[in-house]
Amino acid sequence: MKKSALALLSMVFLFAAAGAQEQPLPLDAGERHAVVNAAADALAKQYVFPDVARRMGDLIRRNLKSGKYEALSDPWAFAERLTADLRSISRDRHLGVRFAPERIKEIRTPNEAKKKAAEEFQKKLNRMENHGFREVKILEGNVGYLKFDFFSAAADSFPVAAGAMAFLANCDALVIDLRENGGGSPEMIQFLSSYFFSGEPRHLNSFYYRLGEKTEQYWTQVHVPGQRRPDLDLYVLTSGRTFSGAEEFTYNLKNMKRATIVGETSGGGAHPVRMEILSDRFAMGVPYARAVNPISQTNWEGTGVEPDVQVPAGQALDKAHALALEKLAANEKDERIQKGYQWALEGLKSGMNLVILPEELLKSYAGGYGPRKITFENGSLYYQREEGAKMRMIPMGEELFRFAEIDYFRLRIVKADGRVTGVEGRYNDGSVDFNPIDR
Repeated sequence: MKKSALALLSMVFLFAAAGAQEQPLPLDAGERHAVVNAAADALAKQYVFPDVARRMGDLIRRNLKSGKYEALSDPWAFAERLTADLRSISRDRHLGVRFAPERIKEIRTPNEAKKKAAEEFQKKLNRMENHGFREVKILEGNVGYLKFDFFSAAADSFPVAAGAMAFLANCDALVIDLRENGGGSPEMIQFLSSYFFSGEPRHLNSFYYRLGEKTEQYWTQVHVPGQRRPDLDLYVLTSGRTFSGAEEFTYNLKNMKRATIVGETSGGGAHPVRMEILSDRFAMGVPYARAVNPISQTNWEGTGVEPDVQVPAGQALDKAHALALEKLAANEKDERIQKGYQWALEGLKSGMNLVILPEELLKSYAGGYGPRKITFENGSLYYQREEGAKMRMIPMGEELFRFAEIDYFRLRIVKADGRVTGVEGRYNDGSVDFNPIDR
């Protein structure tokens, strides 16, 4: 397995021990001087944009010389200040200085037993997180839903991804939820993307590396386990927390016009990063490469990926689900199946646009209807059939109600000349039954 190019998650583990030293020695002038110069040198050598690296190095060296760092004796505060100064020029959220003495010590004096224990811990943690895959299900109307929160590079992760895709193989549309995805492995991006194209390789993305002036390309794979879905209607959900590799996945599909992006503009981090040791106590995450999309010839660094349909992140799933159902209903030729899509869409929209009815109107619906009974309790109507469960009636309109517990049944109040005459049970297969009001 290649080293992950988008290593946002890796940086979390690289600096995981940053706070292990409870009462660190304060900084002195010599250490401040050494860290600033080491940071400027590392940036000049490795940072993906040489001109930006030079300006960042000049800034922190100038600040050091003018005494702007003299009052910073707390190492954490010094690291935060350097990070803020560097980002004031680069706007690069992958770039940052960290106070990490314990982690640096581990790297410089490797202990095989500890290294093995750390690897086992990471393997177990990855398994406990289900390799990033949090939820897979079929929404109403046969719309698939897949939520995962990072793109894992671990070998054990790929069968999990394949299993998720196998579960979703028969859905009519698919919503991929990346609203809490912080990034990860380009190999997993490549693997999952391959399911949404035919077997002919498609160029997804490239990475240009500053050192060595080389470019690495990523293409869809010729073979994937299970069924490809090149024509599947696809939606990707984003938020401001969608970052790094999750943005690459989104940006690739958007530029290839393969998916509709729904939600908020993403975080804006497109540069792979590695850890550079600056001293015994300080390290820096250095973005050393940049993504180059084969279509746009640029990337999402600093700007994020703008959605095709912009809505608050909390509303993105319902919006994407509704868009999928509308498209499915519009394209379906079989009237019976089309009605199923419409049924699901009507129920979804009623949840997105809540209907509130006057209490007096609700009370007028209470009563017996043969084996059915409607009661008014605590401001809401409740429905019960014979000895069945009592369920709250959710208004879809003045006379039509749905139920959270069952999605295949709805109840309509039937009126004549303004008076309630009965109730009509409606089912998603098109069937209807009627019961008159008890007299």
